[in-house]
Amino acid sequence: MKKRVMVRFFTIPEYERECLFLQEQHRQGWKLVSVYFPGIYLFEACEPEEVVYQLDFNEEGRKELHSYVQIFKDCGWEYLFSYMGYSYFRKPMKAMQQQESIFCDDASRLDMMRRVFKSRMIPLVVLFALVILPQTFLQASQRDGSLHSFFFYTYVVLFVFYLYIFVRFFLHYRKLSRS
Repeated sequence: MKKRVMVRFFTIPEYERECLFLQEQHRQGWKLVSVYFPGIYLFEACEPEEVVYQLDFNEEGRKELHSYVQIFKDCGWEYLFSYMGYSYFRKPMKAMQQQESIFCDDASRLDMMRRVFKSRMIPLVVLFALVILPQTFLQASQRDGSLHSFFFYTYVVLFVFYLYIFVRFFLHYRKLSRS
């Protein structure tokens, strides 16, 4: 069986973009087999098909995996695997009734975002506040050599990256909470 490895990075609130990426790969004849280290996707050759991919973040559901998966299976979704708290599902478009999703409404999407916030964003905010932010200011005040400059620029990049993630998450969360 032909396999393909692709590297793509999606931030925490970009799970919908990740689903679209996976759907496009399947449309081109590459079905998702697994995800390794964040951003490394393994695909296997398949017949090109219109398939919808969905991700759910529910660490509680993983404790009772059989029951959790059965709920989705009863609705025609194929459970693929779980990775870093996210469960991956897919369903052929021809088996769908209109626009279908594993989320029945915006409230359930918002609930998923709350679970992501508690499990993923709070630790990132703590790390940002206790390490990245103080180190950025500390390195800025000690830029007297090339090593300090290297660390300063490293922390500036991390600072900008974390701010990007926080802003994207906040905007996505606000959009869901308003709809």
